[in-house]
Amino acid sequence: MSQEQPASPVVIKTRKDGPLLVTGSFTLTDHLGNIYDTTNQPNIALCRCGRSRRRPFCDGSHRNTDFRAEELANGGSGDHAGSEPTASP
Repeated sequence: MSQEQPASPVVIKTRKDGPLLVTGSFTLTDHLGNIYDTTNQPNIALCRCGRSRRRPFCDGSHRNTDFRAEELANGGSGDHAGSEPTASP
């Protein structure tokens, strides 16, 4: 009898002035539902500057632009792993 291994939780980490780094067990689809092949890729970097030639994946193009992204969770008051997001009025 085989036991199924639980899926690893998905973690999406923002990178300062860079992409979103996605780890864990997930499926990435386009707007039509077509699945991107991410086989054997434990980490996926998703573009958020809009300049990548490999969108939705990051190709490092943000390094050659004035793209800035320094958002911090919960106002940047420290490590909040596992905390609930807070809503702004």
